[in-house]
Amino acid sequence: MTVKFLKALLLTLVAFPVGACTSALIGGGMTRSGRPILWKHRDSGFEQNFIEKIEATDSTAAYVALFNGGDSLLLEAWCGVNDRGFAVMNTASYNLAPDTARLRDREGVIMTAALRRCRTVGDFGRLLDSLQRPLGVQANFGVLDSTGAGAYFETSDTGYVRFDLPADSVLIRTNFSVAGCCGEGLGLARYDAAKHLFGPHIADRSFSPKLLTDTMSRSFYDTGRGVDLLSETLTAEVIDRGDFIPRRSTSASIAIEPGAEPVMWVILGYPPLSEARAVTLTHVPADMRPTLAGARSPLSDRNVRLRNRLFSRRKGQWVLNLSKLRNLNNQSISKP
Repeated sequence: MTVKFLKALLLTLVAFPVGACTSALIGGGMTRSGRPILWKHRDSGFEQNFIEKIEATDSTAAYVALFNGGDSLLLEAWCGVNDRGFAVMNTASYNLAPDTARLRDREGVIMTAALRRCRTVGDFGRLLDSLQRPLGVQANFGVLDSTGAGAYFETSDTGYVRFDLPADSVLIRTNFSVAGCCGEGLGLARYDAAKHLFGPHIADRSFSPKLLTDTMSRSFYDTGRGVDLLSETLTAEVIDRGDFIPRRSTSASIAIEPGAEPVMWVILGYPPLSEARAVTLTHVPADMRPTLAGARSPLSDRNVRLRNRLFSRRKGQWVLNLSKLRNLNNQSISKP
């Protein structure tokens, strides 16, 4: 392997990270139900995900959460809600202070601790304050609690900047931090797409969980052309450059309404191929649980196989066959 090839590979990995997400916190004044919503559209190198419930102990809360396939010990939660009405998720950020070499990729560990211990937005801040530095994270943590309060914590190894969510507002984060110090960050096209798609629903205060999972997470809105390429039938194929909200690396879309009886609406796998279903503290659909070998869920496994039918590799790039995706949707093959 030549030095020139290695440099090109590294540049590609930096430009198109797989550990990326699109997310939003939506105040209760902007939703149909009057309840706030936390949304995480997850992009990850872990294409297999599952949902599981962890029971309460004398000192920790019960919670339901998304885990990487293979995490049989349930060590790293990547989005979830607990029985105290507290919800948490994250997006990777690429314009915060650089990672230390000693400790990194601790976001899932911190979110597991939060689901076990936190009741309020303030509790999450106190949890971050209590942890030893370096934190081992470069992330925008989004949290909501049962009072309707919410905030993003733009968090690096040494600390965080908190952005509170007004009840009549929407906050969006992709893969950059507003308080970031090191360049623009990544995910700018997806941020612009989300802003555009959110516009009408901000105007009429019509957000709902299924709008986020079943509409926003399926949109191929092209900010340059101003059209959704999935509905624009003349486009047969498109290169997956990471600019659309759904990407080949998308492994889940989750919208959570926290509160006394929290509900987590979940798509496992590639969102254009499935529909969201409700997960609660008393019910996790059987095909979302890790019942297959290697701690994998049947629904995620099925959805990954369907997704693989849509993508081909050409000259080092993933190409999505939009015609096949349209046909799958029209034939209703994608329904769980």
